[in-house]
Amino acid sequence: MISSRCSFLSNSGLGGSSNFSGSQRRHSAPLRVLCMAPSSSTKSGDRNGSVVMETPTLTPSKENDMRNGTTVADVDDNPISPGGPQDVYGEDRATEDHFVTPWSVSVSSGYTLLRDPHFNKGLAFSEKERDAHYLRGLLPPTVIPQETQVKKMIQHIRQYQVPLQKYMAMMDLQERNERLFYKLLIDHVEELLPVVYTPTVGEACQKYGSIFMRPQGLYISLKEKGRILEVLRNWPEKNIQVIVVTDGERILGLGDLGCQGMGIPVGKLSLYTALGGVRPSACLPITIDVGTNNEKLLNDELYIGLKQRRATGQEYAELMNEFMTAVKQTYGEKVLIQFEDFANHNAFDLLEKYRSTHLVFNDDIQGTASVVLAGLVAALKLVGGNLADHRFLFLGAGEAGTGIAELIALETSKQTNSPLEEVRKNIWLVDSKGLIVSSRKESLQHFKKPWAHEHEPVKNLVDAVKQIKPTVLIGTSGQGRTFTKEVIEAMSSINERPIILSLSNPTSQSECTAEEAYTWSKGRAIFASGSPFPPVPYDDKVFVPGQANNAYIFPGFGLGLIMSGTIRVHDDLLLAASEALAEQVTQEHFDKGLIFPPFTNIRKISAHIAAKVAAKAYELGLATRLPQPKDLVKFAESCMYTPAYRTYR
Repeated sequence: MISSRCSFLSNSGLGGSSNFSGSQRRHSAPLRVLCMAPSSSTKSGDRNGSVVMETPTLTPSKENDMRNGTTVADVDDNPISPGGPQDVYGEDRATEDHFVTPWSVSVSSGYTLLRDPHFNKGLAFSEKERDAHYLRGLLPPTVIPQETQVKKMIQHIRQYQVPLQKYMAMMDLQERNERLFYKLLIDHVEELLPVVYTPTVGEACQKYGSIFMRPQGLYISLKEKGRILEVLRNWPEKNIQVIVVTDGERILGLGDLGCQGMGIPVGKLSLYTALGGVRPSACLPITIDVGTNNEKLLNDELYIGLKQRRATGQEYAELMNEFMTAVKQTYGEKVLIQFEDFANHNAFDLLEKYRSTHLVFNDDIQGTASVVLAGLVAALKLVGGNLADHRFLFLGAGEAGTGIAELIALETSKQTNSPLEEVRKNIWLVDSKGLIVSSRKESLQHFKKPWAHEHEPVKNLVDAVKQIKPTVLIGTSGQGRTFTKEVIEAMSSINERPIILSLSNPTSQSECTAEEAYTWSKGRAIFASGSPFPPVPYDDKVFVPGQANNAYIFPGFGLGLIMSGTIRVHDDLLLAASEALAEQVTQEHFDKGLIFPPFTNIRKISAHIAAKVAAKAYELGLATRLPQPKDLVKFAESCMYTPAYRTYR
């Protein structure tokens, strides 16, 4: 953390390029730079301070080298301790502003500084900074503040009519000026969230090969099998706290996009920083490339991944096991590994296999479940009753559907003190073969079997609605326009206020639109979707559809795990996150028909979620950061990264 007395690793990549060779980097100990604030005797105008470079035990000759400015590249053969990097949160605190020097191995300056996205400020460099860091003549003479830069950039983004062009402009900004990117995203989160995340990120992944400019994460392919530990050590940052990893087999509702799925981890981690305040240097996007079964990509000369059929079985399992082992060895026990967009047959197995040995979280299974449960808890204030009084019907029985169903059952069981098997009977699922019933049990995948109840077979959704008579209809099928007019009208005939959640992404895969839900239900539906929809005027009213977006949950959830030093994810932590989100929905939101709060206050929402998650982790004995802070909400806010420019010496 950079503060009045702070330290950071000089080889963390914060400042720019290093002259170390690959072998020197692997065998060198990190130099520690302490930024010392001027003492009270220092004149107010003197911003030099003192800079002390610390290393592990050095020989006298090496100490002399250090004093003379010589880089020591071979101090220690084991730069990473067995417990992983020190778990000190962040290089910034939102409430602090300090003079800092952009150190790496040397002070970044001149042309190099302007091309370092971590430290570049563009025209916001002051006159003194331009002199101190050799920027005279490299910039136009005008000095403008960050707020003006934000105004300029949002106007620049708005000039594009095509969402993918807006996405590319945002990614270009991230590569040029990291802090301006996050400041822009935070200040205009509702406008830009659909650009950097769903639905635009889906199109970006489809066309990733043609828009690919420079790598934004780590690519680990079958070629690196047996060398994954070495690959991880090639990443310049060492204090990694969150990894989002995908193998690209089930990107949103778009199918197998192989290596081009990298857009998902990159987008998710941008939101970890913007919405949850996790510092960007602590985030690592990773794509596991085991091939693709997408014929179009295999025949595309611009495809950037392995041009071979997907590896499966033992070969796949061995690669993933090596990856998980290497991550823990490199970054320690408390690094959060978020699985993203794995196919059903791998997602459940990976989560089950590693949840007892690693800090793992599957956003498709657990994150989606948590945000939907929060929406349902909020919706009950509009329709009355509790979870046990309602009957749920899902279209889709994959990761998202079964994950949501299980978390609803867990919360209902907790509220009623009833056995889990009993409360599951109020939850029904429909897959591609129809209603999941006990007569199909032998042919079902293991994650569907708990939802096989006694009932005669039902082939289509509308008949299932008429026979099951659900109060809540949830779509996780990835199949667009499957909530037909007949289905919505059937739900409306059964319920005065039917709850309809059309959750599949991107927008083209949504089970129905907001306009269809409100129109076909004659304005009585309580509706939320996975992708954003505009407000809908109907019968002299304007209905504002809610968005059951995972971005409500995972940034704050991850922050809560990190700031408490939690070592395992327990289901009760997900329930705590849902409760915290539901508490943020006010009467003003209900009056508009919303069951989720607006994204304008998302950082405050994330802080409350982080506090609730951390409190539950301490209660369960899973937290390792001791003693427990007295005010967890304030502590969460103080831990959040802020993208405001810092003043350089």
